[in-house]
Amino acid sequence: MTNIPIESTNAVNENLHHQPPGGWREYFSFSTDHKVIGIQYLVTSFIFFLIGGLFAMVIRAELITPEANLIDRTLYNSMFTMHGTVMIFLWIFPSLVGLANYLVPLMIGAQDMAFPRLNAIAFWLVPVFGILLLSSFLLPDGTAQAGWWSYPPVSTQNPSGSWLNGQTVWILAVAISGVSSIMGGVNFVTTIVKMRAPGMTYFRMPAFVWTVLSAQLIQLSALPVLTAGAIMLLFDVTIGTSFFNPEKGGNPILFQHFFWFYSHPAVYVMVLPIFGVFSEVLPTFSRKPLFGYRVVAISSLLIAGVSILVWVHHMYTSGTPGWMRMFFMVSTMCVAVPTGIKVFAWTATVWNGKLRLDTPMLFALGALIMFVFSGITGVMLASVPVDIHVNNTYFVVGHFHYVVYGTITMGMFAAIYYWFPKMTGRMYYEGLGKLHFWLAFIGTNLNFLPMHPLGLQGMLRRVSSYAPEYAFWNVVASIGAFLLGMSTLPFILNIVGSWVQGKTAPANPWRAIGLEWLVSSPPPVENFEEIPTVIAGPYGYGKSEPLVAGGVSQD
Repeated sequence: MTNIPIESTNAVNENLHHQPPGGWREYFSFSTDHKVIGIQYLVTSFIFFLIGGLFAMVIRAELITPEANLIDRTLYNSMFTMHGTVMIFLWIFPSLVGLANYLVPLMIGAQDMAFPRLNAIAFWLVPVFGILLLSSFLLPDGTAQAGWWSYPPVSTQNPSGSWLNGQTVWILAVAISGVSSIMGGVNFVTTIVKMRAPGMTYFRMPAFVWTVLSAQLIQLSALPVLTAGAIMLLFDVTIGTSFFNPEKGGNPILFQHFFWFYSHPAVYVMVLPIFGVFSEVLPTFSRKPLFGYRVVAISSLLIAGVSILVWVHHMYTSGTPGWMRMFFMVSTMCVAVPTGIKVFAWTATVWNGKLRLDTPMLFALGALIMFVFSGITGVMLASVPVDIHVNNTYFVVGHFHYVVYGTITMGMFAAIYYWFPKMTGRMYYEGLGKLHFWLAFIGTNLNFLPMHPLGLQGMLRRVSSYAPEYAFWNVVASIGAFLLGMSTLPFILNIVGSWVQGKTAPANPWRAIGLEWLVSSPPPVENFEEIPTVIAGPYGYGKSEPLVAGGVSQD
């Protein structure tokens, strides 16, 4: 088997642009191609991202003045609930699954996912529960108003007496979302464990694959608990059981345990793949190998393991015993250890590198900066005294949004720009990409940084009116929110315009390392003409040892 230098591979593949057999119509079909499904996930989730963003704009427009003078409070509560639900269950989770769907088989040398039909079913459940969720606005009593966590007894109230109400529809949609995610978890773990190319040992897997594996192990371990809790809550609302209804002898705190046992590890399900994105983008644009690859890989599993032992720190004010508070304070702070290892490795990777500040690198660095800030406030919230003081205030909202938008969404934009040439065979417009970054970076900090002083001063979350002394920081936050909304416009223009008529991309425009860059852009239907044999693991630029043998290689 001959080794072809990457320069030759690029020259051969530069004009090969494979499309799905059915063209654009394939993206609207029940395709089993993991690449088509990946793009289906990404596009569908981005549509819901825009819807959730519109809800956020309305919320911030209401909060720009102390008085509730834009929408009535019932509609405000509904939009508040739907904003959180849509952004988490219909944007972040599906977009990350879509990215992993597209990349993991390519990165490990597989021709597809282990269970292609299950993969397709998992995707098509997403628009089903998304439409179901949004259709609750059409019900006579409106949509759910109990927040994206839906704590009883608020979520078990049913003034209309009908089983078909907004809260019921919300619970059913979340349960369907759980089923879809469990299907995906089974598929990813099986694919990574069983379908790696010959020679692709665990410590030859890309760092991104390690983070996906760790995240999906959390899904399989913890998500069934939330799904079971959602079904029990559905029974309480519809057929009158009393699992969580205190009026009938139920225990509403039990639901909090069900909910947070998954929903705090879910933060790591969301952020771990973004850590993988950092580990791919930062070395490429620093022209250096990832520092401490093995430790970075193992730290992903450590984060997954420790994340199962932190959920009660959300319940310090729920009558939690003192000994339990102390235990979970320590366990929550322990997450900072493997996470700090990653931050150190990324810093060492960038240090003295030959930095190229292209759009993916800007988004990765910006997301990393905001993650470090959110990590500092996260350690603060792990502390019992601080958490009790700022509980249910905007400090918690600001911290959480620095994670889910500042880190995860900004990191997702880094990934989209980085792998856009691979997915489409086209190059994006760099000027629009940088405009998008600066609008998003400035808007994110203007929007969410003011929430921290607001919380420390005592402003409660989930309110549509507030005391006048909180007005200044709310005006700043609302301006930041409108700037964030504007930042989406150059992104849409960039992606749509470049996909339609952008410059043709070479197979490896970044001269990156990894199997996905050794095939044409976009890749052929079955990824590889023959399964490659991996003969080396992660290594530095400029070494003579090839990555793979068998038709494609990199010098």
